[in-house]
Amino acid sequence: MSNKHNAREAIVDTASRLFFTQGYHATGLSQIIKDSESPKGSLYYYFPRGKEELALTCINRTSEIVAKQLRHYVENGKSAAIAIQDFILGMAADAENSTFKGVVPFSFWLSVETSCVSEELRTACQAVFNDWQDVVMQQLLAEGTDQQMAADKASVVISLFEGALLQTLTYRNTQPLLAAARAIPAILD
Repeated sequence: MSNKHNAREAIVDTASRLFFTQGYHATGLSQIIKDSESPKGSLYYYFPRGKEELALTCINRTSEIVAKQLRHYVENGKSAAIAIQDFILGMAADAENSTFKGVVPFSFWLSVETSCVSEELRTACQAVFNDWQDVVMQQLLAEGTDQQMAADKASVVISLFEGALLQTLTYRNTQPLLAAARAIPAILD
């Protein structure tokens, strides 16, 4: 049982890394199988619908990881603004520590690339952004922001974060993320 779990995790870990670094279209199942050192049958056992099902699993995993990080900062922050600033600063540190290779904006690798591939992948990507925005929105609602303004601000925050991360990776410099963190109080307060 442990080997099966390890094979599945190896496949998902490898696919996530390859989707992030190469993109969805440039990543083939043969490469995922080879790089994960898993038998071909394992991939199709765990993901009988193939690459799209595997991508959905990677999308959901990414969503959960980022939403968990956001919730951590929100639960430990004094305000939405401080929590989001800390979250963005943490991403800047992660980007720098990975020499700008270990962190990729979600919108870059999946949303843009896969939204035209299938409606199921597009809907999954939409759910990711909704989940992340909801974490921010719930904190803003708890702080007394009205529903529409909280939704609008949450959308802007996630857009700012994703865009700043894309620029950070393009420039290989944390300055765009640092600038985004500095702008957060103006947006959320």
